[in-house]
Order: sequence, then C-alpha cells, then structure tokens
Amino acid sequence: MRGLTGKVSGNIACQGFTLLEVLVALVIVGTALGASLRAIGSLTQNSSDLRASMMATWSAENRLAQIRLGREWPPLGQRRFECAQGELQLTCEENVFATPNPFFRRVEVIVFDMQSTGDAQSTGRRIIKLAQVVPNAQ
Repeated sequence: MRGLTGKVSGNIACQGFTLLEVLVALVIVGTALGASLRAIGSLTQNSSDLRASMMATWSAENRLAQIRLGREWPPLGQRRFECAQGELQLTCEENVFATPNPFFRRVEVIVFDMQSTGDAQSTGRRIIKLAQVVPNAQ
C-alpha cells in the first residue's frame, strides 16, 4: 500500500490485472455478446416467420369462409390463385376432392410464399394447409 508520499509501506505491494487476465476477460465478454446477437437475430427471424404464417392462415381461412358463406359447390379438381396479404406475395392452391357421401366435398387450401423463390412457375415454400368439408347447399 502506498502512503501519501508514494512509498510502499509494509509487505503489501500494489497489484492490478495482468495483460493475460484482461485478454481472457475480453474473450469471455466478446463470446457472450456474440451469443446475445445471435439470439436477437433468431428472434427477429422467428417474428417474420410467425407474421407470414398468420397472414397465410388468414388467406386460407378467407377462401374457406367465402365458400361456406357463398354456399358454393366447388367443382372437383385443383386451381391456383393469388391471395396476397399486404406486401406479402402469397399463392393459394385449392384442391377439391369427392367424399364417400355424394352430398359433401373436401376442400383443401394450401398457401405458398412466392417471395422465397421469385419464380412464377415455382410453387414456393408451403406455409400452411387448411381443409374443410363442404355440404351441397342446393
């Protein structure tokens, strides 16, 4: 310990951190900050995926509600149509199947994300698939 005069008193010497200890501490802090940045990036990606999934669900539910409320009897087969939500470019694929009961049909709506491919001929990444049984209202 130093007194007011700056001389070392007793057997106790001043000690500080060595360069090696400082470097080890910096590596530990850097690793922790890198891990936190990676976690934040992962949360951001999950947030955008959740948003796309929610909007795709809305598109599929809108089409199924349109069939139900319009009392449509959709023709058997498959058709594709654009079903964008906001700035998210989505494509819906509607598949209509016969059921063992001739008074009902099974309708499946599959929603694809077209922004992931950018190709109009490609199907893109499938986000959601919803199905519903439709009665013949006539």
